[in-house]
Amino acid sequence: MSSAFAFSQPVSDRARPAVEVSCLRKDFRRREGLRRRRISVLGPVSFSIERGECVAILGQNGSGKSTLVRLLSTLLLEDAGGARIFGHDVFREPRRVQRLINRVSVEASFFKRLSAIENLSYAARFYGLRRRDTNVEIPRILERVGFPLARATGPMEELSRGMQQKVALARALLTSPALLLLDEPTTGLDPRSKLEVQDFIREVRRVHDATILLCTHDLAEAEELAERVGILHRGELLCLAPADELKRRYGAETLEEAFFSATGAVLTEEEEARE
Repeated sequence: MSSAFAFSQPVSDRARPAVEVSCLRKDFRRREGLRRRRISVLGPVSFSIERGECVAILGQNGSGKSTLVRLLSTLLLEDAGGARIFGHDVFREPRRVQRLINRVSVEASFFKRLSAIENLSYAARFYGLRRRDTNVEIPRILERVGFPLARATGPMEELSRGMQQKVALARALLTSPALLLLDEPTTGLDPRSKLEVQDFIREVRRVHDATILLCTHDLAEAEELAERVGILHRGELLCLAPADELKRRYGAETLEEAFFSATGAVLTEEEEARE
């Protein structure tokens, strides 16, 4: 990976955890007739992620995974508790946090009438990257995530969800974020592209010392990429530990069996939905 791209902002106090979440809670309000009912969708949850660590969060439909990612990426405000990223308060210092993170989601938003190249160039300008660097780096990153350059100049609205997902990942990796928030990053990708993306995630960690929070329905992906795996169920973080420890804790031979024992549910891609 090119050395032209460093972290968007220097990260101080290397001894401090990359992510510190304390009693974080989020409620939504749902209209029922003439009234609004308050529904807790996340928390309170508490955990930390060390610098350079990859933590995977597993959870089925409505567990709160995407809500957690949106909170940490400054897209939602908390109802209680707090979170700090590299020492910065997520909800009181959003601009500082935004310079240190990037988010990849299956619901990634783009200027749909612009091309992949144009969308990535816009993102690069937003982060203050130089045009002479991005002219070289954008095609290289697109190729690295398996995106065909022949499609890079056509409108995004003409691309499949899987193709748009590759552009979303390329956009996140373009800025070499200190913290990468991945919400189902390989959903919609073919097996070869999925492996390419997983290899690229490893490369980002190795080259840029990036910290990663990975939310996924793919248990094999979680076990392969993460040092610790968490199980989020109905907004509650049931556990967060190495996969082998989770298997021992729940008397399971596989991570899938451990998940079933912890939640009473089987995690499948078809059951996944955005919170």
